[in-house]
Amino acid sequence: MNSPDLPNSAESAVICSAKGCRAAAVWVLAWNNPKLHTPDRRKTWLACEEHREHLSQFLGMRGFLKDVVTLEEWEASAR
Repeated sequence: MNSPDLPNSAESAVICSAKGCRAAAVWVLAWNNPKLHTPDRRKTWLACEEHREHLSQFLGMRGFLKDVVTLEEWEASAR
């Protein structure tokens, strides 16, 4: 898994990627567009509890979704 490009939570709030949402992110949705990215590349969207399913479905319908993990797990894997 690639290193996440997430802000340090001590320095800034980590918020949901859903349009207009300002809620704290709890989930990391790792994805890639196979037409643009190498298979090992992972882009990330962040999601609050309310938007996790919607964002997952959006990426999943396009075949982009690779993994969904908690923000805590994602940050721990980067260490």
